Amino acid sequence: MKTKILLEEEEMPRQWYNILADLPGPLDPPLHPATRKPVTPDDLHVIFPMELIRQEMSPMRNIPIPEEVAEVLRLWRPSPLYRAFRLEQALKTPAKIYFKYEGVSPPGSHKPNTAVAQAYYNMKEGIERLATETGAGQWGSALAFATCHFDLDCTIYMVRASYTQKPYRKIMMQAWGAECFPSPSTRTNAGKAILEKHPDTSGSLGIAISEAVEDAATHKNTNYSLGSVLNHVCLHQTVIGLEAKEQLAKEEVYPDVIIGSVGGGSNFAGISFPFAGEKLKGKQKDVDLVAVEPSACPTLTKGVYAYDYGDVAGLTPLLKMYTLGHDFIPPAIHAGGLRYHGASPLISRLVHDGVMRAVSYHQNEVFEAAQLFARTEGIIVAPESAHAVKGAIDEALKCRESGEEKVILFNNSGHGDFDLSAYESFFQGKLEDYEYPADLIRESLAHLPAGA
Repeated sequence: MKTKILLEEEEMPRQWYNILADLPGPLDPPLHPATRKPVTPDDLHVIFPMELIRQEMSPMRNIPIPEEVAEVLRLWRPSPLYRAFRLEQALKTPAKIYFKYEGVSPPGSHKPNTAVAQAYYNMKEGIERLATETGAGQWGSALAFATCHFDLDCTIYMVRASYTQKPYRKIMMQAWGAECFPSPSTRTNAGKAILEKHPDTSGSLGIAISEAVEDAATHKNTNYSLGSVLNHVCLHQTVIGLEAKEQLAKEEVYPDVIIGSVGGGSNFAGISFPFAGEKLKGKQKDVDLVAVEPSACPTLTKGVYAYDYGDVAGLTPLLKMYTLGHDFIPPAIHAGGLRYHGASPLISRLVHDGVMRAVSYHQNEVFEAAQLFARTEGIIVAPESAHAVKGAIDEALKCRESGEEKVILFNNSGHGDFDLSAYESFFQGKLEDYEYPADLIRESLAHLPAGA
């Protein structure tokens, strides 16, 4: 058995997998925030290029990857699949643990899988600038990287807590030619409104989304770009799972459990959807698909399945998803990329239908898992990815108790080289395990949009 399973460049997927084609019934449509009627392509064209709108709604199972996109992806794809032998030995588990490592991309995460595609389609439509939000900075740095390849300007609104905690992500964005501002900012009406009410706020992804959407909607040369949640984003990330299927086939194994961290859901969608599609079609055994989220922002485990805005200001379409309420501001945990009040409508639907399940963890136990992973497999993972590590370790320990030799696959979605201040806080005993903020979430859920 190999430690590292590789694919050649020519084995990189040539098509994305669209799970919409295999759902047993259609998704509930996004609704216009003003009329509450299903959005039309013309509604979305204000901030998105038409090709991404077509992909968002496409019934096609396989969508070709343009050669111009593939050419950039080949800078790091196919990404390696590893067998975590040393972790297995440390856990004394009979389970086989594999992880797909997306930290090999130039920005250090899975995010450029969709950033490159989005920048390309916007460039083809004549757009000159993209505006976006970012939580921990992984998405912002990925879009900055992508836009510089297609000669686009890029404006990034970074959640204030992460802007302070992770300054080197901001520097990466600047190195690739982007501008980055802490959110909420005074550049937008949405940001000013939040600062008037909460001048000391740590910010949230919902706030940053409002700022980026407002920026795009008020500038003709600018479109909005989103790093998670939407269908086309999940679609682009399926290169991860498609490659993993081929790599595991070389080892003549098929996963029993697949694990990924979830904020908006893109990296979990990427690793799981190609396998979930087989499960939906009844072609493979009943693989256990596990979404892992922080206990401080327990969208899938404690939220409600309802229509809600994707942002704080109510500028986005209403999406049917698990939500904690669009004005919920999570505690400033170090896994900034998982501090989102909602979740991908596709993942939400699959969790609601029982195809997937969700668990949550506190950040100290997550960093304990990350430390064990670093000391066995050598990779210092991002706090977001560490949630998947924790999930994999727990599943492996269950196998130790039961004696089952399960195959566990998880998505190691990015490295933690720019998250060392979080590790320092952990080592110094300064990380706080925030309890489930039931009162705040109850108050936020009371403000769900009526009539949706």
